[in-house]
Amino acid sequence: MAESLQINTGLVGEIKSLIEKSKQNIAISVNSEMTLLYWQIGQRINSEILMDSRAEYGKQIVVSLARQLTSDYGGGWGDKQLRLCMKFAQVFNDLQIVYTVCRQLSWSHLRLVMFIDDELKRDFYIEMCKLERWSVRTFRERIQSFTIR
Repeated sequence: MAESLQINTGLVGEIKSLIEKSKQNIAISVNSEMTLLYWQIGQRINSEILMDSRAEYGKQIVVSLARQLTSDYGGGWGDKQLRLCMKFAQVFNDLQIVYTVCRQLSWSHLRLVMFIDDELKRDFYIEMCKLERWSVRTFRERIQSFTIR
């Protein structure tokens, strides 16, 4: 009887491990898809605004679009979010890079790093974050501590 309990305990442990791994993969996939969506939205808005380079026109597009998206999809699509999408698409203008980075870092990580103007510094922080597996809080602290110096 004790032997079957050990087998069952092992089985339970393996199944728990499979469930946890699957949950982690789902979270990565959802984050990746959302981040790609944000990039595509930013890219599309940026290209629309660039077609008519007047600044006021661009502001009107973002505000109007935010109102429509919020009406259709609820909160989370305000003009602040759309501007973040636009900034993201400007900073990371290559879809291949975005695809690779968003599989490794969350949108919260990318929101922090996209405001670093120096591309070399930005790349450094991205690589360190991936290698060290920094949480968003740790990542923010590292950026602030290196920036102060």
